[in-house]
Amino acid sequence: MIEKFSILSSAILFMFILDPFGNVPLILSILKDVDEKRKKRIIIRESLFGLGILLFFFFFGKSFLNIFHLETVAVTIAGGVIFFVIALKMIFPGNDGNKAIFGASQEPFMVPIAIPMIAGPSALATLLLMTKAYAPSLHWELFASVVLAWFISSCILYLSPILYKILREKGLNALEKLMGMLLLMMSVQMFIDGIRSLFHL
Repeated sequence: MIEKFSILSSAILFMFILDPFGNVPLILSILKDVDEKRKKRIIIRESLFGLGILLFFFFFGKSFLNIFHLETVAVTIAGGVIFFVIALKMIFPGNDGNKAIFGASQEPFMVPIAIPMIAGPSALATLLLMTKAYAPSLHWELFASVVLAWFISSCILYLSPILYKILREKGLNALEKLMGMLLLMMSVQMFIDGIRSLFHL
């Protein structure tokens, strides 16, 4: 699995988990009563908070997994299953969508933008899986991929008002479903790689 590592492909995978296009309508709903300049400052601040939480799990997540003596093959198969479920929710979000709508009677702080929109359960679980599978030999390459994914996602959130004006809700939904389809294929490939490693195929 390690020889297949790529900073770009890992960053794209992690960006799919962060799902910035799916978060655009929610960001706009939460910050609808905030003026444009303040809105941008809030998005930058919350994105940095989210990065801090992600990096905390990045550096200490492997120790957490080591407590349970998890093998790389188990992590690979579990990752494939988790990504498969996430992808299905992105493609088939249900009547209420695939994210909870948070009320925002005042300016958000940490919740709900930094947590759980950026550093949510799916992103943190993915970090735990990736650090177990690739660290320590590819520690800094993985770090670069995580920061790159966060940076791209944060830029998309920062440009959310413009993106919404251009794509509207239907366009954003279509993009999210496309990301879900790609993630679905990647999850199946991860599962296949794990099975091959398990049976030495």
